[in-house]
Amino acid sequence: MSCLVLLRLHNCDFRRFLPLYCSLNLRALSSGAVSRRLRESYRILQLPDDGASDPAEIKEAYLRMAKLYHPDSGAPTADAALFSQIEEAYRAVLAHLARQKSASQYTQSMEEEEEDKIKSNAPQHRHYLSFEGIGSGTPSQRERQYRQFRVDRATDQVLEYRRKEMEKAAADEGAMVTRDARLRSKQIKITQAVERLVEDLIQESMARGDFKNLSGTGKPLNKFDYNPYMDPMTHNLNRILIDNGYQPEWIVAQKEIRETIAKMRERLQEVRARLGEPMRHSETLQWKEHCAAFADELGKLNKKVDNFNLIVPLMSRQMVHYSLKRELEKILKTDQLLRQEQEREKERKQKEQMETARTSQNTRQGLITWMQNLLK
Repeated sequence: MSCLVLLRLHNCDFRRFLPLYCSLNLRALSSGAVSRRLRESYRILQLPDDGASDPAEIKEAYLRMAKLYHPDSGAPTADAALFSQIEEAYRAVLAHLARQKSASQYTQSMEEEEEDKIKSNAPQHRHYLSFEGIGSGTPSQRERQYRQFRVDRATDQVLEYRRKEMEKAAADEGAMVTRDARLRSKQIKITQAVERLVEDLIQESMARGDFKNLSGTGKPLNKFDYNPYMDPMTHNLNRILIDNGYQPEWIVAQKEIRETIAKMRERLQEVRARLGEPMRHSETLQWKEHCAAFADELGKLNKKVDNFNLIVPLMSRQMVHYSLKRELEKILKTDQLLRQEQEREKERKQKEQMETARTSQNTRQGLITWMQNLLK
């Protein structure tokens, strides 16, 4: 006789006996009373027929059977009819687990409600002096012990929450790493596919004779300067890059720095050459303004020198900062040398002019003397 019939006979409140009814159903589901059809489903999935398998084991068994008997698996044991039976058995087992879980949750909720009713009906002093069964001694001692227990429990809960958050963050990071690795492998596969395609096209062109009209067909490559300390393939690749105008970044940066400092020196040298020697007051102020602008440009150039030192591959190739004092002294010294050279050049021209005038005068006197002698 079922529990519902008993309730009707006794004409009692149904909600009063509902937890008992659910507990009986749960006991029936959790016990060995498994139907014959459900046992057959467990046997098809190659699981114990006592119904004690967890969802992970059931899913693993289903995937294993699907790999063997799925029509699209390509396995020699593939069978569509048998796979349909396996799928039906898998659904039946999952439905059984769902019923077990729902019955367990409902029973637990009903038990909690009954416990709350008992607590609400208990005397007030009993309710507040229970302290969840923690501690011993007088009520005040038990209260202090219970407070300490609540603090410890809250601390444990905070630590557990932090641990779960850290595990979640680690799992997310692992998923990102896995996704990046998958993308990199996909890019590598695409690159390899393109390389194979290019190689196939080259081989087809060679087979058709498309390369026979080249000037160097059948002739060996020109031998480059051999470096015994370098791999020949690497040396040849570097030579090909150089011949086609490729330059590393640090070489381009070094060239730019040298060209910039040369232009700056030339501009300041021209400014100094336009000024007098010695300089007047207005020329001195003008020279100081140009020196300040030169200092600003030199500071920017020193920053480029720092960036160059970070990318240059050899320590011996690194550069030092340009000094403003040294550069100005060099420009002034060069200007003095140029002015001395100009003075010497002027003196030399004056001497040449004097020699030319003296020679012309002597020639004129000689001509006059010759004409006088001829007339005599």
